[in-house]
Amino acid sequence: MARLRPSSSAWRILRPSFYLRKPLRLALIFAVLLCATFLLWDRQSLVRDHLDSLSKLNEERDELSLEVDDLRKILKDNGIHLNVDVTSGKTGGTTLSSEGKKQEESEKDDSDLVTKNRREKIRGAMLHAWSSYEKYAWGYDELQPQSRRGINQFGGLGATIVDSLDTLYIMGLHEQFTKAKQWVATSLDFNKNYDASVFETTIRVLGGLLSSYDLSEEKVFLEKAQQLADRLLPAWNTDTGIPYNTINLAFGYARNPGWTGGASTLADLGSEQMEFIALSQRTGDPKYRIKVENVIQQIRKNFPQDGLVPMYINPHSGHPTTSRITFGAMGDSFYEYLLKVWILGNKTEAVKQYRQMWEQSMEGMMSLIRKSAPSSFTYIAERSSPNSYTDKMDELACFAPGMLALGADGTTTENARKYLNLAKELARTCYEFYRSTPTKLAGENYLFRQGEDMIVGTPYNILRPETVESLMYLWRKTGDKIYRDWGWDIFQAFETQSRTESGYVGLRDVRSGEKDDMMQSFFLAETMKYLYLLFSPSSVIPLDEWVFNTEAHPIRIIPRDENVSHAPAEEGNIVLPTNAQGRLSQRHALAEIKNGIKARMIRQKRIHGSQ
Repeated sequence: MARLRPSSSAWRILRPSFYLRKPLRLALIFAVLLCATFLLWDRQSLVRDHLDSLSKLNEERDELSLEVDDLRKILKDNGIHLNVDVTSGKTGGTTLSSEGKKQEESEKDDSDLVTKNRREKIRGAMLHAWSSYEKYAWGYDELQPQSRRGINQFGGLGATIVDSLDTLYIMGLHEQFTKAKQWVATSLDFNKNYDASVFETTIRVLGGLLSSYDLSEEKVFLEKAQQLADRLLPAWNTDTGIPYNTINLAFGYARNPGWTGGASTLADLGSEQMEFIALSQRTGDPKYRIKVENVIQQIRKNFPQDGLVPMYINPHSGHPTTSRITFGAMGDSFYEYLLKVWILGNKTEAVKQYRQMWEQSMEGMMSLIRKSAPSSFTYIAERSSPNSYTDKMDELACFAPGMLALGADGTTTENARKYLNLAKELARTCYEFYRSTPTKLAGENYLFRQGEDMIVGTPYNILRPETVESLMYLWRKTGDKIYRDWGWDIFQAFETQSRTESGYVGLRDVRSGEKDDMMQSFFLAETMKYLYLLFSPSSVIPLDEWVFNTEAHPIRIIPRDENVSHAPAEEGNIVLPTNAQGRLSQRHALAEIKNGIKARMIRQKRIHGSQ
């Protein structure tokens, strides 16, 4: 079939008369042209606005470069080095670049579903422990889960309540935190005819109150903290200012127990600095800081070349009464606080001596490092005399890997690598303490014998936190998932061996699994908190803003003034430095600059990403 020729009438749409005879067609064409005009104008406006925005952001970037230069100068004066890439918005400190990359990877991993589920199970465990205490022992120091009753081992100060406050807050258990806060406000009374351990009362109760104040800004916590500190202060009234170990809270009578031969123990006298310095910073009263810093000055007078201080010190002469050196019980937290007071003071010149003493002690600790056979587990031996060593390591000494990881910042690259490598080796040993027993829970201490590696010495487990504490620090430092895996193994062992219907108990023997009848307050304050933080983003209690006391109570970092004298002085002649408030304001100003940098960089990325 032949095809039809196209009609010439198709060309009529090009003639004006075609539209004049059809008004609707004319209106349609007009509307199309109008819309096209608006679209073209709008596109040009968007491009023009976009170019204007880029121009303004470039100007802001130039301004930020100047601000960053000023910020670097200010921070450099305070002994801090800031690395800021204004183009990318990345900031960095003094950490090793490879570790920084691992840290970024760890932050990404925090969104992992498995991690979230594990964190929630730990939170549930804390809620079970707290609810059991609340039901059976409210107001008492600690819970006996098997007997389902409370017991007072700290004079009836409600140790579990005060010790748990910040854990409840950090885990978002706000209803429980509010009830605990009300108890503190209405029922916490320090007028007790009770001989309190200055050390335990400071780290658990004073530390818990200060941490809760820093987290919640509720003034009742600071008021109670000051009341307690005032009752503890007479313990420092000795010939040297080195404190006695115990004090009667009602009458202020202080003494040392007979089993120390009248001496003060190293961990006791050297582990109040963080709390009392922080209290002076928050109240403006320097008397607390003066008392505890004088102790360090007294120790410094006789500080040994290797930095290893014997565990017993005469409070009247300031001289050691033994030659025994340990990083376990009665020695441990003295070394921890040398590092952490330096961090608490924002690593400024005013606290430089603490860092110097700590590094000297770490060099001494290297002389105590041994390797087991045949598995080559690294451990910290004890020294009973200058040339006599004991191949024993307490589980308490498992705080050391975390301390070393924390101390890897702020030193030379060589030292940082040395500290971190040793931290990893010691953490492996501490994990093996757990893995090697039938119950998968660690004993109190271990003996090392050639050909046998490690064997359980004292077999009980009282829910201690030191190993999971170190795993948390190493996770944050390296981003290596193995530390989370190890921590999860330990948590599961607690769930299997220690959980009861009415709380958590320790084991009398980690080989047989025989249970005791005590839920230690530090299980809620430390073990649960460190496990939770191990599976939380590093932005939860970031380590550049907070530092944990030895009871795991986070205290906010506030810079120390360089003009503060370290020499012992009479309390009546000491006043706060006149520029202390100015430096605090400067700190807030620096924080605002850093926040501004981050916000503007986000805006830049959004704009460039939309192109």
